[in-house]
Amino acid sequence: MEIETAAQDLEEDFNREIILENLIIKTVNLSKTYKVGDIDVPALKHVNINVEPGEFVAIMGASGSGKSTLMNLLGCLDMPTAGDYFLDGQNTSKMSKNEYAQIRNQKIGFVFQGFNLLPRTTALENVELPLMYDRSGKTINQEKMAIAALERVGLGDRMHHIPSQLSGGQQQRVALARALVNEPSLILADEPTGNLDSRTSVEVFHLFQQLNDEGITIVMVTHERDFAAFAKRIIEMRDGRVIKDYEIKDRLNAETELQKILSEAIIDD
Repeated sequence: MEIETAAQDLEEDFNREIILENLIIKTVNLSKTYKVGDIDVPALKHVNINVEPGEFVAIMGASGSGKSTLMNLLGCLDMPTAGDYFLDGQNTSKMSKNEYAQIRNQKIGFVFQGFNLLPRTTALENVELPLMYDRSGKTINQEKMAIAALERVGLGDRMHHIPSQLSGGQQQRVALARALVNEPSLILADEPTGNLDSRTSVEVFHLFQQLNDEGITIVMVTHERDFAAFAKRIIEMRDGRVIKDYEIKDRLNAETELQKILSEAIIDD
């Protein structure tokens, strides 16, 4: 009987490892509670989500829904109060602060609404920044890797420009190149087009879709349902919980939408 039980436990562990190997993100009852004075304020309650390699997921919800808290936990910018978060098969919930910082730098690329570029440094130097903190040993030629990332997002001819010499869309492309330069397992985008006009936003989503078609996993927070429609899947949140999780049947093609915008502009002229 003991032998059978041990065999079953080994089989369960083996199956669990296989499942984790096939997932970029897995959360198990992930929860976050903030302390405000003597009051506990639950921001995230028992969230269970899986994200496979190559997915493009949009997380939606009103203010206070918990989507930003979830993004912070997925980005290893904050630690959960309870539950587990597996990133590329590794349980981050059990890590030290140093291990947390290391996996954040090696596994995750961030794209923020405000670009977060250093104003007095060139696009090339901004993209090189994450490589300065990489201790994995793969960053032998930082400048070469940064140039390749900028060329990947179509900014090979703007690498020596500082942010003030670039348009909003170009600055976001620099931010995306910076997110890609470490060849992360996951891109996290927090309202990536919040500071951009409609046309430039669609251009950025065109780039996101191209990168996703190449196999890059993207998880994005947005409150715009029109922009969420460029993803492949939507997770909706309310009061710290996931209330809906579904694939998009009629996904918008950013290239097609961009052509429509350009055609309308020509007609208006």
